[in-house]
Amino acid sequence: MGKKYKIAWLPGDGVGVEVMEAAKIVLDRVGLDAEYPHGDIGWEFWCKEGDSFPQRTIDLLNNVDAAMFGAITSKPVKDAEKELVPALQGKGLVYRSPIVRMRQLFDLFTCLRPCKAYPKNPLNYKEGIDIVVFRENTEDLYAGVEFNTVPGKLRDLLAELAPAFKPFKDLKSDEYAISCKINTRKGSERIVRAAFEFARKFGRRKVTVVHKANVVRATDGLFFEIAKTVAGDYPEIKMDDANIDAMTMWLLKNPLNYDVLVAPNLYGDIISDLSAQMVGGLGFGCSANIGTKLGVFEPSHGSAPKYAGQYKVNPIATILAAKMMLDWLGETAKGRLIEDAVAEVIAEGKVRTYDMGGSATTIEMAKAIADKCAVTAK
Repeated sequence: MGKKYKIAWLPGDGVGVEVMEAAKIVLDRVGLDAEYPHGDIGWEFWCKEGDSFPQRTIDLLNNVDAAMFGAITSKPVKDAEKELVPALQGKGLVYRSPIVRMRQLFDLFTCLRPCKAYPKNPLNYKEGIDIVVFRENTEDLYAGVEFNTVPGKLRDLLAELAPAFKPFKDLKSDEYAISCKINTRKGSERIVRAAFEFARKFGRRKVTVVHKANVVRATDGLFFEIAKTVAGDYPEIKMDDANIDAMTMWLLKNPLNYDVLVAPNLYGDIISDLSAQMVGGLGFGCSANIGTKLGVFEPSHGSAPKYAGQYKVNPIATILAAKMMLDWLGETAKGRLIEDAVAEVIAEGKVRTYDMGGSATTIEMAKAIADKCAVTAK
């Protein structure tokens, strides 16, 4: 008898609720033995409580085998403050994305995003694309060290230490903003090594390091130098590199030339969305946030408020995220059932959501995939 899993269930906002419902249909069909305790997260809890990632949800995540996450709504800081209940307004509360906080709090340093062109998907840019993006998930410009009113101490220190800051030193504190880009040796080394380990395990031929070290010399330079050192431990795997701007061009021009991509946080976010679009769009973009103790699995799309409640959006990204969770838990046979079923439904072309040119609902797509899982299992 197999293990019974405890999977935190974090629907979030908007269509997150609907695509998670779809994923549950498929997980039930493949027979995963699990309980799914609900976790509060997202915009609703910010508005009511001033916290989009409540402590009770953090406590839940400390006591589960994995988590499935839907989507969240984010708004600019000033707009977010206005949405708080009146009793919390003026308290100095600052909205931060709960998924960014989660990645940092649980050290979910690997963001893994496979982008695969399933045959006969009408949205494929080219057949045969099979790219896996490794995105560092806790550092870089997403570190959260930001000032939209710059403290005088920081201004004076930068004026003293950084000659390039001189054109800004006489600006008033509310006339500019600063975001700190932080790359560490540890963070850079472990995400690059994760990419090479993946390539070795699955027989991938090449790892491409994405950076902008010719301009962002300190932080991206550190990332690139560490990548070259790590690559020396994997002589059987080719390493090349590209600047982020050139990478977006070459991905579109020659996507079949690329295999595994690894990048700091912001660049990884950019190229993973671009890669997802080439294989059907965010309706096919699944994502894993993985640390040493916890894995959180999600679609890479947002909460799409204009579609909330319509059961219109494509759930395949979330269903493939569930497949990734099964693989991470060691339930690879069940994960294979799901991916084979997704591929069969896409190739068959009878059930398609609006983005694919059809009229199937979120739940109809989920049930079609679940039915293929059952047939395959027999």
